[in-house]
Amino acid sequence: MNISIHYAFLPHTDAEAALGFYRDALGFLVRNDVGYDGLRWLTVGPEGQPETSIVLHPPATDPGITEGERRTLLELIAKGSYGALTLASDDLDALFDRLVAHGTDVVQEPLDQPYGVRDCAFRDPAGNLLRINQAG
Repeated sequence: MNISIHYAFLPHTDAEAALGFYRDALGFLVRNDVGYDGLRWLTVGPEGQPETSIVLHPPATDPGITEGERRTLLELIAKGSYGALTLASDDLDALFDRLVAHGTDVVQEPLDQPYGVRDCAFRDPAGNLLRINQAG
């Protein structure tokens, strides 16, 4: 039996800013762009990997969430304490330079970690933490 990750979900607080990051800076393909009731869901993913996608969704839209809970969720997202994802690149330094050129919020420059991984970290426009590992 094979199990794979098909979708990962991260919140966005601004669909256009999310597209600017995931499509324009990272180079992901937009697989779906769905609007409903003034809200927008975006599905993006790496070229050549159609089976793996990230769904960028409007946060705190569940009708059972109170206004106080909604505020708390938005505060956690903005701090980078809500969603996180780790990506990998075969050329970490080139991708880092590309993201910096796009004005992305740098959390950590490329670094050889003591646990054997070379990585860097950014925040997307909503505040989600994205770590990028050197592949291979």
